[in-house]
Amino acid sequence: MLADAHGAIQANAAIERYAGIEGRNLIKSVLKDYPGRVALLSSFGAESSVLLHMASEVDPHVPVIFLDTLKLFPETIAYRDKLVSELGLTNLLIAKPDEADLAQFDPQGDLHGSNTDFCCYVRKTVPMDEVLKDFDVIISGRKRFHGSARSDLQFVNLQDGKLKIEPLAGFSALDLQTYMQQHHLPSHPLKLAGYRSIGCVPCTAVGGNDEDPRAGRWQGTNKTECGIHFSANGQVIRTVTRQAALT
Repeated sequence: MLADAHGAIQANAAIERYAGIEGRNLIKSVLKDYPGRVALLSSFGAESSVLLHMASEVDPHVPVIFLDTLKLFPETIAYRDKLVSELGLTNLLIAKPDEADLAQFDPQGDLHGSNTDFCCYVRKTVPMDEVLKDFDVIISGRKRFHGSARSDLQFVNLQDGKLKIEPLAGFSALDLQTYMQQHHLPSHPLKLAGYRSIGCVPCTAVGGNDEDPRAGRWQGTNKTECGIHFSANGQVIRTVTRQAALT
């Protein structure tokens, strides 16, 4: 059983169930096992087309959650619309920060300049938590080669009662490039301009490489994550899986 009599997800059963599965096959299995309970997160950033393409081939109606912080590059919004159209995705859900929160905590729109963590909390964590209330299984596109807090990322984890699925955890930069070329997927316009990781305008700079693609994010600080991939107790989402999941 992957869920108990009350529908609560059983972490160990899920880890064993999906051991050795990644990519499109992992997405397919999760959507089959948890119908109506799964959402996919996408920033529509530099590497997002791979996960979105895989999901579209399994089920183009899967809910895709896009977080619009109201500080994004216009190129990202255009790229989002292009991918949604070309991949035939039919269920795009757009989360935005609460207007009252912005009026109270960031009335001038410059909070990022004095407190990046709180800015991310207001513009990302709070609206993301709200939209995720309706789902029990969350698919995202993080990879180990991004380094730092993501270096020991596993494919399956239980986070605050929700199952977190990372189909691309084991993919390399070359894997992503090869997949995009094989499936003729369009690149984010800013990637062609030298951006390897793309977030909000004020906190994203040109830069990054295969060893550290996120080098252009929050330059000059120790910050590496925005907060939406942290659990309720403030821990980075990793997992200690059963050995079966590693063999």
